Amino acid sequence: MDIIKNQMRYSVLVFVILPLYAEIDYNSEIQPIFNSSCISCHSGSDPEEALSLTSYDNIMNGGDSGDVVIPYDHANSLLWQYINSGFMPPYGSGNDILTTGQINLIEQWINEGALPESNELMLGDVNDDGYINILDIVLMVNFILGSDSPTAAESIASDLNEDSIVNILDVVQVVNIILYGPIGGECVEGDYSTIGILTDLSEEIYNSDESVSAYSIYSWTSNDIDRILSGNGIPNHEVGTFPNNNNPNTISEQNVNHTFSLFPELVSEEGEPVGGPAGTIAYALNSVKFDPGTAGKCDDDGVCSLAQGQGQWNIEALGHDTFNFGDDMNHAHVQPTGEYHYHGMPELLLDFLGQEEHMTLVGWASDGFPVYAGYAYADACDGSTEIISPQPSWRLKDEGDAGRPDILTELAGGPGQGNTYPNIPIPLGAFTQDFEYVEGYGDLDECNGRIGVTPEFPDGIYYYMVTDEFPYFSRCLKGDFTQQGEGDGGGGQLPSCDEVPPGMPCCGDGICGGPENTNNCPEDCF
Repeated sequence: MDIIKNQMRYSVLVFVILPLYAEIDYNSEIQPIFNSSCISCHSGSDPEEALSLTSYDNIMNGGDSGDVVIPYDHANSLLWQYINSGFMPPYGSGNDILTTGQINLIEQWINEGALPESNELMLGDVNDDGYINILDIVLMVNFILGSDSPTAAESIASDLNEDSIVNILDVVQVVNIILYGPIGGECVEGDYSTIGILTDLSEEIYNSDESVSAYSIYSWTSNDIDRILSGNGIPNHEVGTFPNNNNPNTISEQNVNHTFSLFPELVSEEGEPVGGPAGTIAYALNSVKFDPGTAGKCDDDGVCSLAQGQGQWNIEALGHDTFNFGDDMNHAHVQPTGEYHYHGMPELLLDFLGQEEHMTLVGWASDGFPVYAGYAYADACDGSTEIISPQPSWRLKDEGDAGRPDILTELAGGPGQGNTYPNIPIPLGAFTQDFEYVEGYGDLDECNGRIGVTPEFPDGIYYYMVTDEFPYFSRCLKGDFTQQGEGDGGGGQLPSCDEVPPGMPCCGDGICGGPENTNNCPEDCF
Protein backbone atom coordinates (compact mmCIF):
# COMPACT_ATOMS: atom_id res chain seq x y z
CA MET A 1 0.00 0.00 0.00
CA ASP A 2 2.87 2.39 0.82
CA ILE A 3 4.35 1.76 -2.59
CA ILE A 4 1.03 2.54 -4.27
CA LYS A 5 0.74 5.78 -2.29
CA ASN A 6 4.23 6.79 -3.25
CA GLN A 7 3.51 6.04 -6.91
CA MET A 8 0.39 8.21 -6.79
CA ARG A 9 2.29 11.06 -5.16
CA TYR A 10 5.09 10.69 -7.73
CA SER A 11 2.68 10.76 -10.64
CA VAL A 12 1.63 14.27 -9.62
CA LEU A 13 5.27 15.36 -9.66
CA VAL A 14 5.74 14.09 -13.21
CA PHE A 15 2.65 15.92 -14.40
CA VAL A 16 3.83 19.33 -13.24
CA ILE A 17 7.48 19.23 -14.35
CA LEU A 18 8.45 21.27 -17.40
CA PRO A 19 9.70 19.51 -20.53
CA LEU A 20 13.47 19.37 -20.94
CA TYR A 21 13.55 17.74 -24.36
CA ALA A 22 14.16 20.28 -27.10
CA GLU A 23 13.83 19.21 -30.71
CA ILE A 24 14.21 22.65 -32.30
CA ASP A 25 17.72 24.02 -32.78
CA TYR A 26 17.81 27.81 -32.54
CA ASN A 27 20.78 28.57 -34.80
CA SER A 28 19.78 26.34 -37.72
CA GLU A 29 15.98 26.70 -37.58
CA ILE A 30 14.91 29.88 -35.76
CA GLN A 31 17.57 32.50 -36.44
CA PRO A 32 17.29 32.06 -40.26
CA ILE A 33 13.61 33.10 -40.00
CA PHE A 34 14.54 36.32 -38.21
CA ASN A 35 17.39 36.93 -40.66
CA SER A 36 15.08 36.82 -43.66
CA SER A 37 12.09 38.72 -42.28
CA CYS A 38 13.02 40.78 -39.21
CA ILE A 39 16.58 42.08 -38.90
CA SER A 40 16.23 44.87 -41.43
CA CYS A 41 14.40 46.73 -38.61
CA HIS A 42 15.63 44.87 -35.52
CA SER A 43 19.42 45.12 -35.80
CA GLY A 44 22.25 47.59 -35.51
CA SER A 45 23.00 50.14 -32.80
CA ASP A 46 19.43 51.51 -32.67
CA PRO A 47 16.98 48.70 -33.43
CA GLU A 48 13.22 49.24 -33.43
CA GLU A 49 11.80 49.11 -29.86
CA ALA A 50 15.39 48.51 -28.69
CA LEU A 51 14.87 44.88 -29.67
CA SER A 52 17.61 43.20 -31.67
CA LEU A 53 16.76 39.89 -33.32
CA THR A 54 20.26 39.20 -34.62
CA SER A 55 21.21 36.55 -32.06
CA TYR A 56 19.85 34.29 -29.34
CA ASP A 57 21.30 36.45 -26.54
CA ASN A 58 19.84 39.67 -27.99
CA ILE A 59 16.37 38.16 -28.30
CA MET A 60 16.41 36.82 -24.75
CA ASN A 61 17.54 40.26 -23.48
CA GLY A 62 14.27 41.72 -24.78
CA GLY A 63 13.61 45.38 -25.60
CA ASP A 64 11.61 48.44 -24.52
CA SER A 65 8.62 46.22 -23.71
CA GLY A 66 10.70 43.92 -21.53
CA ASP A 67 11.09 40.20 -22.18
CA VAL A 68 9.59 39.15 -25.51
CA VAL A 69 10.06 35.41 -24.98
CA ILE A 70 8.71 33.52 -21.98
CA PRO A 71 10.16 29.99 -22.06
CA TYR A 72 7.53 27.20 -22.16
CA ASP A 73 4.73 29.76 -22.72
CA HIS A 74 4.28 30.87 -26.33
CA ALA A 75 0.82 32.36 -25.76
CA ASN A 76 2.16 34.99 -23.34
CA SER A 77 5.35 35.69 -25.29
CA LEU A 78 5.17 39.09 -27.03
CA LEU A 79 7.35 37.83 -29.89
CA TRP A 80 4.85 35.10 -30.77
CA GLN A 81 1.84 37.38 -30.26
CA TYR A 82 3.22 39.93 -32.73
CA ILE A 83 4.11 37.47 -35.48
CA ASN A 84 0.99 35.32 -35.04
CA SER A 85 -1.31 38.33 -35.33
CA GLY A 86 0.44 39.54 -38.48
CA PHE A 87 1.44 42.76 -36.72
CA MET A 88 5.07 41.91 -37.38
CA PRO A 89 6.67 42.16 -39.84
CA PRO A 90 4.52 45.22 -40.63
CA TYR A 91 2.72 45.38 -43.95
CA GLY A 92 4.64 47.49 -46.45
CA SER A 93 7.99 47.03 -44.72
CA GLY A 94 9.31 45.02 -47.65
CA ASN A 95 9.82 41.96 -45.44
CA ASP A 96 8.09 38.65 -46.08
CA ILE A 97 5.16 37.78 -43.81
CA LEU A 98 5.97 34.64 -41.86
CA THR A 99 4.34 31.43 -43.04
CA THR A 100 2.19 29.26 -40.80
CA GLY A 101 4.99 26.70 -40.71
CA GLN A 102 7.51 29.31 -39.54
CA ILE A 103 5.16 30.62 -36.84
CA ASN A 104 4.52 27.07 -35.64
CA LEU A 105 8.26 26.43 -35.53
CA ILE A 106 8.82 29.48 -33.30
CA GLU A 107 5.88 28.40 -31.11
CA GLN A 108 7.39 24.94 -30.66
CA TRP A 109 10.81 26.43 -29.86
CA ILE A 110 9.33 28.62 -27.11
CA ASN A 111 7.27 25.77 -25.64
CA GLU A 112 10.37 23.58 -25.51
CA GLY A 113 12.01 26.17 -23.28
CA ALA A 114 13.41 28.61 -25.86
CA LEU A 115 16.80 26.91 -25.58
CA PRO A 116 19.86 27.98 -27.60
CA GLU A 117 20.25 24.48 -29.05
CA SER A 118 18.45 21.16 -29.23
CA ASN A 119 18.80 18.99 -26.13
CA GLU A 120 17.82 15.35 -26.13
CA LEU A 121 17.39 13.18 -23.04
CA MET A 122 17.97 9.43 -23.29
CA LEU A 123 15.03 7.65 -21.72
CA GLY A 124 16.32 5.14 -19.17
CA ASP A 125 19.63 6.93 -18.57
CA VAL A 126 18.44 8.33 -15.26
CA ASN A 127 21.84 9.40 -13.96
CA ASP A 128 22.77 10.91 -17.35
CA ASP A 129 26.12 9.12 -17.64
CA GLY A 130 25.55 8.00 -21.22
CA TYR A 131 24.75 4.40 -20.28
CA ILE A 132 21.65 2.46 -19.26
CA ASN A 133 22.53 -0.06 -16.56
CA ILE A 134 21.76 -1.34 -13.05
CA LEU A 135 22.61 2.04 -11.50
CA ASP A 136 19.63 3.57 -13.30
CA ILE A 137 17.36 0.80 -12.02
CA VAL A 138 18.48 1.46 -8.44
CA LEU A 139 17.65 5.16 -8.78
CA MET A 140 14.21 4.41 -10.23
CA VAL A 141 13.36 1.98 -7.45
CA ASN A 142 14.39 4.59 -4.88
CA PHE A 143 12.11 7.14 -6.56
CA ILE A 144 9.16 4.72 -6.49
CA LEU A 145 9.75 3.84 -2.83
CA GLY A 146 10.15 7.49 -1.92
CA SER A 147 13.72 7.09 -0.67
CA ASP A 148 14.97 9.79 -3.06
CA SER A 149 13.36 12.76 -4.77
CA PRO A 150 14.11 12.98 -8.51
CA THR A 151 15.12 16.12 -10.35
CA ALA A 152 13.01 17.19 -13.32
CA ALA A 153 15.48 15.61 -15.76
CA GLU A 154 15.57 12.37 -13.77
CA SER A 155 11.76 12.27 -13.76
CA ILE A 156 11.56 12.49 -17.55
CA ALA A 157 14.34 9.93 -18.09
CA SER A 158 12.57 7.51 -15.72
CA ASP A 159 9.16 7.71 -17.43
CA LEU A 160 9.95 5.36 -20.32
CA ASN A 161 6.38 4.70 -21.41
CA GLU A 162 5.60 8.43 -21.13
CA ASP A 163 2.38 7.92 -19.18
CA SER A 164 3.33 10.58 -16.60
CA ILE A 165 3.73 7.90 -13.91
CA VAL A 166 7.00 6.24 -12.94
CA ASN A 167 6.37 2.70 -11.66
CA ILE A 168 7.38 -0.92 -12.04
CA LEU A 169 6.40 -0.88 -15.74
CA ASP A 170 9.15 1.64 -16.44
CA VAL A 171 11.67 -0.47 -14.50
CA VAL A 172 10.72 -3.50 -16.62
CA GLN A 173 11.43 -1.50 -19.78
CA VAL A 174 14.89 -0.55 -18.51
CA VAL A 175 15.61 -4.21 -17.70
CA ASN A 176 14.57 -5.13 -21.27
CA ILE A 177 16.87 -2.46 -22.71
CA ILE A 178 19.79 -3.84 -20.71
CA LEU A 179 19.03 -7.43 -21.76
CA TYR A 180 17.85 -6.99 -25.36
CA GLY A 181 18.96 -3.56 -26.55
CA PRO A 182 17.24 -0.19 -26.96
CA ILE A 183 13.60 0.28 -27.78
CA GLY A 184 12.66 1.30 -31.32
CA GLY A 185 12.69 5.00 -31.94
CA GLU A 186 9.72 7.30 -32.28
CA CYS A 187 9.12 9.56 -35.24
CA VAL A 188 8.10 13.17 -35.01
CA GLU A 189 4.68 13.72 -36.57
CA GLY A 190 3.34 17.19 -37.20
CA ASP A 191 5.36 20.20 -38.25
CA TYR A 192 8.22 19.40 -40.58
CA SER A 193 11.11 21.55 -41.78
CA THR A 194 13.58 20.73 -44.57
CA ILE A 195 15.62 23.92 -44.16
CA GLY A 196 19.30 23.43 -44.93
CA ILE A 197 18.93 20.02 -46.59
CA LEU A 198 20.45 20.09 -50.10
CA THR A 199 19.67 23.77 -50.62
CA ASP A 200 23.11 24.64 -51.96
CA LEU A 201 23.65 22.17 -54.80
CA SER A 202 24.76 23.17 -58.27
CA GLU A 203 26.20 20.95 -61.00
CA GLU A 204 27.17 21.33 -64.66
CA ILE A 205 28.35 17.99 -66.01
CA TYR A 206 28.92 17.10 -69.65
CA ASN A 207 27.18 13.86 -70.59
CA SER A 208 29.05 12.30 -73.52
CA ASP A 209 26.56 9.46 -74.00
CA GLU A 210 25.79 9.26 -77.73
CA SER A 211 22.07 9.74 -77.00
CA VAL A 212 22.74 12.90 -74.99
CA SER A 213 25.93 14.83 -75.91
CA ALA A 214 24.92 17.80 -73.77
CA TYR A 215 25.56 19.34 -70.39
CA SER A 216 23.43 18.23 -67.46
CA ILE A 217 22.76 21.45 -65.56
CA TYR A 218 20.82 21.71 -62.33
CA SER A 219 20.75 23.92 -59.27
CA TRP A 220 18.97 23.63 -55.91
CA THR A 221 18.75 26.81 -53.83
CA SER A 222 16.21 28.25 -51.39
CA ASN A 223 14.68 31.37 -49.96
CA ASP A 224 12.98 31.58 -46.57
CA ILE A 225 9.88 29.73 -47.81
CA ASP A 226 10.71 27.51 -50.76
CA ARG A 227 13.28 25.13 -52.16
CA ILE A 228 14.04 26.22 -55.73
CA LEU A 229 15.01 23.93 -58.60
CA SER A 230 16.38 25.21 -61.89
CA GLY A 231 17.70 22.82 -64.50
CA ASN A 232 17.60 21.54 -68.03
CA GLY A 233 16.31 18.01 -67.46
CA ILE A 234 19.37 16.38 -69.03
CA PRO A 235 20.42 13.21 -67.16
CA ASN A 236 23.90 13.14 -65.61
CA HIS A 237 24.48 9.45 -66.32
CA GLU A 238 24.49 6.89 -69.10
CA VAL A 239 21.16 6.27 -70.83
CA GLY A 240 19.79 3.81 -73.36
CA THR A 241 19.67 4.40 -77.10
CA PHE A 242 17.22 7.11 -78.12
CA PRO A 243 15.52 7.19 -80.55
CA ASN A 244 14.88 3.43 -80.67
CA ASN A 245 12.35 1.15 -82.36
CA ASN A 246 9.85 1.56 -79.53
CA ASN A 247 10.56 5.18 -78.67
CA PRO A 248 11.16 7.51 -81.63
CA ASN A 249 12.02 10.54 -79.48
CA THR A 250 15.32 12.36 -78.98
CA ILE A 251 16.50 13.66 -75.60
CA SER A 252 16.58 17.46 -75.56
CA GLU A 253 17.06 20.21 -73.03
CA GLN A 254 14.03 21.31 -71.02
CA ASN A 255 13.28 24.49 -69.10
CA VAL A 256 12.83 23.11 -65.58
CA ASN A 257 11.73 25.59 -62.91
CA HIS A 258 9.97 24.33 -59.82
CA THR A 259 9.55 25.34 -56.21
CA PHE A 260 8.91 23.08 -53.21
CA SER A 261 7.83 24.16 -49.74
CA LEU A 262 10.57 24.06 -47.10
CA PHE A 263 7.83 23.35 -44.57
CA PRO A 264 5.90 20.38 -46.03
CA GLU A 265 2.61 19.55 -44.39
CA LEU A 266 0.53 16.36 -44.56
CA VAL A 267 -3.02 17.27 -45.53
CA SER A 268 -4.48 14.14 -47.13
CA GLU A 269 -5.10 10.73 -45.56
CA GLU A 270 -5.33 8.86 -48.87
CA GLY A 271 -3.32 11.19 -51.11
CA GLU A 272 -4.27 13.31 -54.10
CA PRO A 273 -3.66 11.83 -57.60
CA VAL A 274 -0.87 13.60 -59.48
CA GLY A 275 1.51 12.94 -62.36
CA GLY A 276 1.13 13.23 -66.13
CA PRO A 277 -1.57 15.76 -67.05
CA ALA A 278 -2.43 16.10 -63.34
CA GLY A 279 0.88 17.85 -62.70
CA THR A 280 4.49 17.06 -61.84
CA ILE A 281 4.79 14.58 -59.01
CA ALA A 282 8.52 14.86 -58.28
CA TYR A 283 11.97 15.72 -59.61
CA ALA A 284 15.21 13.84 -59.10
CA LEU A 285 18.24 15.79 -57.92
CA ASN A 286 19.48 16.04 -61.52
CA SER A 287 16.22 17.85 -62.56
CA VAL A 288 14.89 14.78 -64.38
CA LYS A 289 11.20 14.23 -63.70
CA PHE A 290 9.64 11.20 -62.00
CA ASP A 291 6.44 10.22 -63.84
CA PRO A 292 5.50 6.53 -63.37
CA GLY A 293 2.25 6.55 -65.36
CA THR A 294 1.80 6.52 -69.14
CA ALA A 295 -0.62 7.96 -71.67
CA GLY A 296 -1.21 4.47 -73.07
CA LYS A 297 -4.73 3.04 -72.85
CA CYS A 298 -6.87 0.14 -74.06
CA ASP A 299 -10.59 -0.17 -74.58
CA ASP A 300 -12.68 -3.18 -73.60
CA ASP A 301 -12.12 -4.78 -77.02
CA GLY A 302 -8.33 -4.81 -76.63
CA VAL A 303 -7.73 -1.93 -79.03
CA CYS A 304 -4.79 -0.13 -77.51
CA SER A 305 -2.54 2.86 -78.11
CA LEU A 306 0.74 3.72 -76.42
CA ALA A 307 -0.01 7.41 -76.75
CA GLN A 308 -3.34 9.22 -76.44
CA GLY A 309 -5.28 5.97 -76.44
CA GLN A 310 -8.99 5.58 -75.87
CA GLY A 311 -10.59 3.46 -73.15
CA GLN A 312 -10.48 3.02 -69.40
CA TRP A 313 -7.55 0.59 -69.04
CA ASN A 314 -4.29 2.38 -68.23
CA ILE A 315 -1.16 0.68 -69.57
CA GLU A 316 1.82 0.30 -67.24
CA ALA A 317 5.31 1.01 -68.60
CA LEU A 318 7.06 -1.56 -66.37
CA GLY A 319 6.60 -5.09 -65.06
CA HIS A 320 5.47 -6.91 -68.24
CA ASP A 321 6.50 -7.56 -71.86
CA THR A 322 3.23 -6.98 -73.67
CA PHE A 323 3.66 -3.26 -74.27
CA ASN A 324 7.09 -1.79 -74.98
CA PHE A 325 7.65 1.90 -74.38
CA GLY A 326 11.35 1.72 -75.24
CA ASP A 327 12.50 2.33 -71.66
CA ASP A 328 16.18 1.93 -70.80
CA MET A 329 18.28 0.53 -67.94
CA ASN A 330 17.14 3.45 -65.76
CA HIS A 331 13.47 2.53 -66.30
CA ALA A 332 13.19 5.79 -68.24
CA HIS A 333 12.35 6.92 -71.73
CA VAL A 334 11.68 10.10 -73.71
CA GLN A 335 8.44 11.97 -74.31
CA PRO A 336 7.70 13.55 -77.72
CA THR A 337 8.77 16.88 -76.19
CA GLY A 338 12.28 15.47 -75.70
CA GLU A 339 11.81 15.15 -71.94
CA TYR A 340 13.72 12.20 -70.49
CA HIS A 341 11.89 10.97 -67.38
CA TYR A 342 11.94 8.10 -64.89
CA HIS A 343 9.13 5.56 -64.54
CA GLY A 344 10.90 3.60 -61.83
CA MET A 345 14.26 2.98 -60.16
CA PRO A 346 16.87 5.38 -61.66
CA GLU A 347 19.66 2.81 -61.48
CA LEU A 348 22.59 4.81 -62.85
CA LEU A 349 21.59 7.96 -60.97
CA LEU A 350 21.92 5.86 -57.82
CA ASP A 351 25.38 4.77 -58.97
CA PHE A 352 26.27 8.43 -59.54
CA LEU A 353 25.12 9.22 -55.99
CA GLY A 354 27.16 6.30 -54.62
CA GLN A 355 24.20 4.52 -53.07
CA GLU A 356 25.46 0.95 -52.61
CA GLU A 357 23.14 -0.35 -49.83
CA HIS A 358 22.39 2.92 -48.06
CA MET A 359 19.27 5.02 -47.65
CA THR A 360 19.73 7.61 -50.40
CA LEU A 361 17.82 10.84 -50.99
CA VAL A 362 17.28 11.08 -54.75
CA GLY A 363 14.82 13.96 -55.16
CA TRP A 364 11.89 15.97 -53.88
CA ALA A 365 8.15 15.57 -54.41
CA SER A 366 6.06 18.58 -55.37
CA ASP A 367 4.58 18.76 -51.87
CA GLY A 368 8.07 19.33 -50.43
CA PHE A 369 8.63 15.88 -48.92
CA PRO A 370 11.84 13.99 -49.78
CA VAL A 371 12.14 11.01 -52.11
CA TYR A 372 14.35 8.01 -51.28
CA ALA A 373 15.15 5.01 -53.46
CA GLY A 374 15.57 1.33 -52.79
CA TYR A 375 16.56 1.14 -49.14
CA ALA A 376 15.35 2.26 -45.71
CA TYR A 377 15.53 1.21 -42.08
CA ALA A 378 13.77 -2.00 -40.99
CA ASP A 379 12.14 -0.12 -38.12
CA ALA A 380 10.91 3.04 -39.80
CA CYS A 381 11.55 5.10 -36.67
CA ASP A 382 14.86 3.59 -35.56
CA GLY A 383 17.95 4.50 -37.55
CA SER A 384 20.01 1.87 -35.73
CA THR A 385 18.12 -1.04 -37.30
CA GLU A 386 19.23 -2.95 -40.39
CA ILE A 387 18.79 -1.66 -43.93
CA ILE A 388 16.00 -3.34 -45.93
CA SER A 389 14.16 -2.82 -49.21
CA PRO A 390 10.71 -1.59 -48.07
CA GLN A 391 7.88 -3.35 -49.84
CA PRO A 392 4.84 -1.59 -51.31
CA SER A 393 1.38 -2.40 -49.96
CA TRP A 394 0.02 -2.81 -53.50
CA ARG A 395 -0.48 -6.34 -54.81
CA LEU A 396 -1.58 -8.00 -58.02
CA LYS A 397 -5.25 -8.96 -58.02
CA ASP A 398 -6.23 -12.61 -58.32
CA GLU A 399 -8.22 -11.84 -61.45
CA GLY A 400 -8.92 -8.88 -63.69
CA ASP A 401 -11.84 -6.52 -63.19
CA ALA A 402 -15.07 -6.97 -65.14
CA GLY A 403 -14.73 -5.88 -68.76
CA ARG A 404 -10.94 -6.11 -68.78
CA PRO A 405 -9.60 -7.10 -72.22
CA ASP A 406 -7.59 -10.34 -72.23
CA ILE A 407 -6.34 -10.15 -75.83
CA LEU A 408 -4.39 -7.36 -77.52
CA THR A 409 -6.30 -7.13 -80.78
CA GLU A 410 -4.89 -3.88 -82.19
CA LEU A 411 -1.96 -1.71 -81.18
CA ALA A 412 -1.19 1.83 -82.24
CA GLY A 413 2.28 3.08 -81.37
CA GLY A 414 3.33 6.65 -80.87
CA PRO A 415 3.06 9.32 -83.56
CA GLY A 416 3.93 7.88 -86.97
CA GLN A 417 4.55 4.34 -85.67
CA GLY A 418 1.53 2.76 -87.36
CA ASN A 419 -0.83 -0.02 -86.28
CA THR A 420 -0.28 -3.74 -85.71
CA TYR A 421 -2.64 -6.63 -84.89
CA PRO A 422 -0.77 -8.87 -82.44
CA ASN A 423 -3.67 -10.98 -81.07
CA ILE A 424 -1.63 -11.94 -78.02
CA PRO A 425 -2.70 -12.28 -74.37
CA ILE A 426 -2.59 -9.27 -72.04
CA PRO A 427 -1.34 -10.71 -68.72
CA LEU A 428 -2.32 -9.41 -65.31
CA GLY A 429 0.03 -6.58 -64.38
CA ALA A 430 -0.13 -4.83 -67.73
CA PHE A 431 -2.80 -2.37 -66.50
CA THR A 432 -2.79 -0.08 -63.49
CA GLN A 433 -6.23 -1.46 -62.62
CA ASP A 434 -4.69 -4.94 -62.16
CA PHE A 435 -3.32 -3.88 -58.77
CA GLU A 436 -5.03 -3.20 -55.46
CA TYR A 437 -3.90 -1.45 -52.30
CA VAL A 438 -4.08 -3.50 -49.09
CA GLU A 439 -3.28 -1.51 -45.97
CA GLY A 440 -0.48 -3.16 -44.03
CA TYR A 441 0.34 -5.63 -46.79
CA GLY A 442 3.83 -4.14 -47.09
CA ASP A 443 5.89 -1.42 -45.44
CA LEU A 444 4.56 1.59 -47.35
CA ASP A 445 1.21 3.37 -47.69
CA GLU A 446 -0.98 3.94 -50.73
CA CYS A 447 1.31 6.72 -51.98
CA ASN A 448 4.38 4.47 -51.59
CA GLY A 449 5.56 6.49 -48.61
CA ARG A 450 5.76 6.39 -44.83
CA ILE A 451 6.84 8.39 -41.80
CA GLY A 452 10.30 7.45 -40.60
CA VAL A 453 13.78 8.58 -39.71
CA THR A 454 16.37 9.09 -42.44
CA PRO A 455 20.04 10.15 -42.47
CA GLU A 456 18.96 13.70 -43.29
CA PHE A 457 15.98 13.72 -40.90
CA PRO A 458 16.96 11.80 -37.74
CA ASP A 459 13.80 12.93 -35.91
CA GLY A 460 11.58 11.60 -38.68
CA ILE A 461 9.67 12.93 -41.68
CA TYR A 462 7.17 11.66 -44.21
CA TYR A 463 9.00 10.45 -47.32
CA TYR A 464 8.23 8.71 -50.61
CA MET A 465 10.05 5.61 -51.89
CA VAL A 466 11.08 4.45 -55.35
CA THR A 467 10.65 0.66 -55.34
CA ASP A 468 11.35 -2.27 -57.66
CA GLU A 469 7.72 -3.41 -57.49
CA PHE A 470 4.45 -1.70 -58.39
CA PRO A 471 3.65 1.17 -58.03
CA TYR A 472 7.42 1.78 -58.56
CA PHE A 473 6.87 5.38 -57.53
CA SER A 474 4.04 7.29 -55.92
CA ARG A 475 0.96 8.04 -57.99
CA CYS A 476 -0.38 10.43 -55.34
CA LEU A 477 0.84 13.08 -52.89
CA LYS A 478 -0.18 13.37 -49.26
CA GLY A 479 1.26 16.81 -48.66
CA ASP A 480 0.04 20.27 -49.53
CA PHE A 481 1.02 21.21 -53.08
CA THR A 482 0.04 23.65 -55.78
CA GLN A 483 -0.12 22.60 -59.41
CA GLN A 484 2.50 24.01 -61.72
CA GLY A 485 1.55 27.51 -62.74
CA GLU A 486 -1.27 27.76 -60.24
CA GLY A 487 -1.29 29.84 -57.05
CA ASP A 488 1.85 30.48 -55.08
CA GLY A 489 4.16 28.51 -52.82
CA GLY A 490 4.33 24.76 -52.42
CA GLY A 491 4.34 22.71 -55.54
CA GLY A 492 4.58 24.86 -58.61
CA GLN A 493 5.40 28.53 -58.19
CA LEU A 494 7.96 29.51 -60.82
CA PRO A 495 11.08 31.26 -59.51
CA SER A 496 12.03 34.61 -60.94
CA CYS A 497 15.46 35.17 -62.48
CA ASP A 498 16.81 36.95 -59.39
CA GLU A 499 16.26 33.73 -57.38
CA VAL A 500 18.37 31.41 -59.54
CA PRO A 501 22.05 31.39 -60.56
CA PRO A 502 22.92 33.35 -63.73
CA GLY A 503 22.35 31.39 -66.91
CA MET A 504 19.79 29.02 -65.42
CA PRO A 505 16.26 28.91 -66.93
CA CYS A 506 13.74 31.03 -65.07
CA CYS A 507 10.64 33.16 -65.45
CA GLY A 508 11.90 36.43 -66.90
CA ASP A 509 14.60 35.13 -69.24
CA GLY A 510 12.51 35.76 -72.37
CA ILE A 511 12.09 32.04 -73.10
CA CYS A 512 8.75 30.30 -72.75
CA GLY A 513 9.18 26.60 -72.09
CA GLY A 514 8.84 23.74 -69.62
CA PRO A 515 6.13 24.55 -67.03
CA GLU A 516 5.85 28.20 -68.10
CA ASN A 517 2.61 29.40 -69.67
CA THR A 518 0.61 32.60 -70.14
CA ASN A 519 -0.87 32.28 -66.64
CA ASN A 520 2.21 31.67 -64.51
CA CYS A 521 4.79 33.58 -66.57
CA PRO A 522 3.12 36.10 -68.90
CA GLU A 523 6.36 38.05 -69.33
CA ASP A 524 7.93 35.12 -71.20
CA CYS A 525 4.75 33.60 -72.69
CA PHE A 526 2.75 36.34 -74.39
